[in-house]
Amino acid sequence: MNGTKTDYSTETNPGGALVKFTSGDSCTTPCKLEFKRKNDQRADITLPGYKPTYVLIQSKLGGSAFGNILLGGIVGGVVDGSNGASNRLYPRPLIVKLAPEGSNEEAVLLDKDGKVVMTVAEHNASVRVDVAKTIGPKLAGLEE
Repeated sequence: MNGTKTDYSTETNPGGALVKFTSGDSCTTPCKLEFKRKNDQRADITLPGYKPTYVLIQSKLGGSAFGNILLGGIVGGVVDGSNGASNRLYPRPLIVKLAPEGSNEEAVLLDKDGKVVMTVAEHNASVRVDVAKTIGPKLAGLEE
């Protein structure tokens, strides 16, 4: 069983970047904040000397939802589903390798071991339509 909030870690390579979230929270990397599990987010990342970027953070149903229904019955599953307790934020943790200004590089998402998962642009494209339903099409990058 999970609560409705979760710790969310954010790192950048290099560190020291300012990250502003649509929730109104902000921090300097590396940092950890607490977010509601059910809320999609946008994280805007800036660091002098590096291209600004943003990452769409998607709230989606976690793998424990089915187990919660078995243990807590349909009512427990409905409650956890409606309050977001069964949701997980992706990517989590958020680890971004920033691209230097003036380079042809793109910002990339890294896994916990520092390996490239995909570009930030590829990730955002894969979740943009879904995340736009909650944060709006402009913030999700569907509108200029």
